[in-house]
Amino acid sequence: MRVERDIAGITLPFVVGVGLTLYAGHSSLIRSGWSAALAFSIITAAALFLLHPCHRHASRLTIRTSAALCLAACGALCGISSGLLSSGIPYLTDHFGRWGIATGHVIDAAGFTDPDTNAIIKALIIGDRSDMPDHITEAFRKSGASHILALSGLHLGIIYGILSKSLSVIGNFSQAKRIRSTLTVIICGLYTLATGAGASITRAFIFILTGEAARLTGRFRSTGSILMTALLIHLVIDPAAIRDVGFQLSYAAMAGVAFIFPWLKGFWPQEVKFRKFRDPLKWIWETAALSISCQITTGPLAYVYFDTFPVHFLLTNLIAMPLTGLIIPAAVLTVMLTAAGWCPEMLLRATEALVTALSEALNIIASM
Repeated sequence: MRVERDIAGITLPFVVGVGLTLYAGHSSLIRSGWSAALAFSIITAAALFLLHPCHRHASRLTIRTSAALCLAACGALCGISSGLLSSGIPYLTDHFGRWGIATGHVIDAAGFTDPDTNAIIKALIIGDRSDMPDHITEAFRKSGASHILALSGLHLGIIYGILSKSLSVIGNFSQAKRIRSTLTVIICGLYTLATGAGASITRAFIFILTGEAARLTGRFRSTGSILMTALLIHLVIDPAAIRDVGFQLSYAAMAGVAFIFPWLKGFWPQEVKFRKFRDPLKWIWETAALSISCQITTGPLAYVYFDTFPVHFLLTNLIAMPLTGLIIPAAVLTVMLTAAGWCPEMLLRATEALVTALSEALNIIASM
């Protein structure tokens, strides 16, 4: 708990500094060189105070305020620079984006009989929604499943799970763990770049990177501490991302997972009367608790930006999440085998059936 509090104490003032700078970017004062000079002066003054022996005689509130001002000024200075570190990202996404385009061609050549299946799989695997028919997009939107079409932690998390299972054959000794973590981070990073490195999937990659680093070094790695660390790293690399709706929704959803979901999950009774139904009922409760947690933190933002609220989000997630968890691994395997020149007809039809089931279920929910 103390680690989370310390990380939050560093991250939150920095986020405030970035946010104030970028959301007030239209101001002539912010655009001028005076703003950078002021931020640098605050950083210098606060740092000198904290480093000077006289700070030992100051109150704890004074020390914390000085540290918060220093961090907020660092965030403001980073916001003014508008992410000098992110200047190379467009080049990388353009370069590795060719892999995403090539994957799209493989999906087209796979042999799915329904064009809608092609479109949905492209959206789920590489984030390409250019071929998505309007009626399917509308069904996803009305049913509250639009987040499934946007590449995010859900998609990269499933890829991460596939990699973890596949690479477990290497072994569990210390050297093997380092190799597995390195390969996992590299493949997830390349996948992030190949799919455009959007705000949501970049957040998911930083989560994986931070989590793997903490695991290998034996550091404390609660969801809350990783969330705060990822937020700090993301804004240092690309401060302008704070204005991106996907960025805000992604971190808001993870805040719900980190801080609300554990509390809601705790309401599940330890003793269940019907033991044989215990595991399915617990899964339903945890899925519902996860959906509610995310909706509490993302619902207000969705209403502000899109003037809508998904009334049937619970039903949608109970149906769509398990299906998506089956579709993505099946689609990845289909793409890999198609690229290799041999994909069983049974796998193609099974993947298509899963996609059709998802589409039909969301159409029914959207029409309610």
